[in-house]
Amino acid sequence: MGASLRALRALVLLAGFYLLGVVLIALLAAADIGIIAAGLHGFAAAKLVAVTAVLAFPIVRGMFMLRTPKGDPVPGVPVTEAQEPALWQAVREVAAQVGTRAPDEIVLIADVNAAVGEDARMLGLLPGTRRLYIGLPLMTGFDEMQLRAVLAHEMGHYANFDTRLTPLIARGRAQLIRTIRHFHERADAKVAKERARQEKKAAQRLAKGKTAQEIDTSGQGATYRAMAKIYVAYGNFYQRATLSSARRQELAADLASVEVAGRDSAASALRELNALGPAHEFYMDSYATLGVGAELLPPPGEVFGGLRRLLDARRAELDELRRDLPTEPTEPYDSHPALAERVARIEALPDDGRGAQAARPALALLSAPEAAQAALEQAVLTPQALALTRVDWPELVHLSMTRYVSQGSEEIRAAFTAEGADPARGLGAVLDAVDADPALRWRVADRFPKSEEAAAASGRTAREFARPVVRRALNQLVTVELTARDSARWELSWSDSAALRYPSDDFEQQLKSALEAATADQCDTEPLRKLVLAP
Repeated sequence: MGASLRALRALVLLAGFYLLGVVLIALLAAADIGIIAAGLHGFAAAKLVAVTAVLAFPIVRGMFMLRTPKGDPVPGVPVTEAQEPALWQAVREVAAQVGTRAPDEIVLIADVNAAVGEDARMLGLLPGTRRLYIGLPLMTGFDEMQLRAVLAHEMGHYANFDTRLTPLIARGRAQLIRTIRHFHERADAKVAKERARQEKKAAQRLAKGKTAQEIDTSGQGATYRAMAKIYVAYGNFYQRATLSSARRQELAADLASVEVAGRDSAASALRELNALGPAHEFYMDSYATLGVGAELLPPPGEVFGGLRRLLDARRAELDELRRDLPTEPTEPYDSHPALAERVARIEALPDDGRGAQAARPALALLSAPEAAQAALEQAVLTPQALALTRVDWPELVHLSMTRYVSQGSEEIRAAFTAEGADPARGLGAVLDAVDADPALRWRVADRFPKSEEAAAASGRTAREFARPVVRRALNQLVTVELTARDSARWELSWSDSAALRYPSDDFEQQLKSALEAATADQCDTEPLRKLVLAP
């Protein structure tokens, strides 16, 4: 389907939204006429007419909200050709190969993504400013040919005029969503009003010593929700009508990536995307923002730049993601076909002889990658985040984990405090309290949640359930004590979770024995004192 036919279809679908509104208003008007023709008068007639007027309001409101709200600008760092000549040259080369006009702006963003946009005019019929968004995390994981493949895919959307028609299609979707939302808001308000009325009535009955009726709001707002279902049904039709064409556009854009970068680079780029997305999400959650709760951030440029370290250290895990591609789209109406299907289509193409081409890292296209990553932090992080203290990775992990383990032991300290110990004075004070009253250990264990079996146990059996609870509690207090004395440190690992480095290789085994002695029936805290509290 050509661009003109796709534009016509988009216009027809948008007109269908208005036609649906006109039909519904006509039906509501016919209902009012029927009320009058039936000779109804007084309060009942007025109430029925009022209902139709209230139902018509969201329809009219949706029809006349013509302008699609502009989304917030994508935060990022615009780069000029003078700042990044190699990147601009690569983008222009790809645009020329695809046969389309190059973008007017390039913006570096913080997502594992590349995207194009165009400020088209006249319902998308006239061209406008073109923007290309390139994610620095994407460049971190890609080589140059993989990046060119992705850029060619995006340029393919320009060549097929997809970016011009997007606002027209989005307008219809936005107006459908607004109308449906307004009906649901009206229904929810009606339910809330009825609930408040019934709760007030129930409270009055209870105040008089009477039995209150159960709150029942079923049926409230049903008319609004029924109207919303009509628009939901049209919305589903709207999505289905544009879905097949949208997916064909994606497959056509994939062919553009093959023509520019070669079959193997285009396929490997899609496989790499499947690995990069989860890896970046994991990195941001477990590394880049690890220290936020301790008011710490990695060094400048490392919030996004540290991703490279993770990718290098977890190659085996990432290889699994590159092989195991999803066979279904991520969402029911996702415009992208399943990734496995896209890769299979590309890899089924004849060998073009470009599989062994060497390629430098995509970040080499930037004149100063570290500076670009630092600038991106300034553009996308909040002022509060930028105000956090910057420390090197090893110190970030140690200080953050120390803070979190200490915070996590608050419940343990509270339990010991409630039983007469004074954990604020350190592990030694807790062990003194245990020596003075060994049964304190079991009372502390009673303050933590239990299984049904543990709660029903008594005597020696109860102590067996309590023993591991006390052992874990003491172990956490030991960790707090060791890190406070700087006798142990949390160590950074890019291939695994952070681990506590003890003072000696055999310390962990000694600690296990000492904890067993401290939680035995014949309590002995001396091994734990010598191991942890000795100078």
